Amino acid sequence: MLSTYHDSVVGGHSGFLRTYKRLASELYWPSMKTDVKKYCEECIVCQRNKTMALSPAGLLTPLEVPLQVWNDISMDFIDAFPEAKGFEVVFVVVDRLSKYSHFIPLKHPYTAKSVADVFVKEVVRLHGFPASIVSDRDKIFLSNFWKEMFRLAGTKLNRSTAYHPQSDGQTENIGITLLIIDHWALRLSRCYMAENPPSLLSYGDGTTTNLTLADQLKERDTILAALREQLLLAQQQMKQYADKKRRHVEFNVGDWVLLKIRPYRQLSLRKKRNQKLSPKYFGPYEIQAKVGTVAYKLDLPTDSSIHPVFHVSQLKKFIGDCTGIQPTLQFVNENLEWQAQPEEVLQYQKNKAGAWEVLIRWKNLPDHEASWESYDEIQQQ
Repeated sequence: MLSTYHDSVVGGHSGFLRTYKRLASELYWPSMKTDVKKYCEECIVCQRNKTMALSPAGLLTPLEVPLQVWNDISMDFIDAFPEAKGFEVVFVVVDRLSKYSHFIPLKHPYTAKSVADVFVKEVVRLHGFPASIVSDRDKIFLSNFWKEMFRLAGTKLNRSTAYHPQSDGQTENIGITLLIIDHWALRLSRCYMAENPPSLLSYGDGTTTNLTLADQLKERDTILAALREQLLLAQQQMKQYADKKRRHVEFNVGDWVLLKIRPYRQLSLRKKRNQKLSPKYFGPYEIQAKVGTVAYKLDLPTDSSIHPVFHVSQLKKFIGDCTGIQPTLQFVNENLEWQAQPEEVLQYQKNKAGAWEVLIRWKNLPDHEASWESYDEIQQQ
């Protein structure tokens, strides 16, 4: 009865109040209101497709302010540039204390070895190896060559969680500066100068003698201390403002949660015509461990290629019994690309335009995920 009034075409997976009023107009039984509310909350279709009208989960957790210049850095690749003198990508390296930046143009294709080579020539040559690096989960930063080089150098690699680029927001924001520059490859030097701090924060004025060395070092330490104090103050103000629009959410190890991921590209034959109506959440998955203060490690399928640690804002508590529910995250790769494969053709039909369509069942997906696809497109693939 509840399935008829909630799950059917008539019910349309309405919310609790609408489902209850529709049912109460015709039927009644003891504890009906409680039963309807419980059924609507545990509906797996509603939990996967409906978003919560709440403020984002997870309080702001700023990175620690470094103690020395070029001791802690962040880096990223900025794409989407028009080709200029053969260059299409900018490798951005930023000191997290002084905000001193290096912009290194790159050509496609670039590898971990070629990026490491320019990093040593342009950054390490001037500043030495850093103590830590903040980056996203680009394939270059995940390569064995990259990890081994910095392991030998004693550098700690801090990567952002999956689908949460805010962890490296400083470098992302600097990339915006480059995106608004016309003829970017010709003006990288100007942008480089604009992003540089006073020389005392980096190398000194270059004319230090033994008589003035102590004074300059003392002045430099005073400037760095004042800089750290201002950065800490800015972080506190930023956190105080941001937390007003966020909410504290915490899960326990063993809890079951739904994972919010929207694959933005599909490499398979399966093409959903209404991306806005696609499920917002995958799962449910069990929490294996808590990582830091606002991230959790999930027990993803063994054939999943996505990193299993996610920010709390990507998670939603699952309600109900998860027995018999089939997850689908194994069809999303590390680039968040959907890769489902066809398994069987169920039906044929002609659409209003007179073109043939086929109803395809997709491999390892439930029957209700079968979709109508163009016959000609399937044949071409």
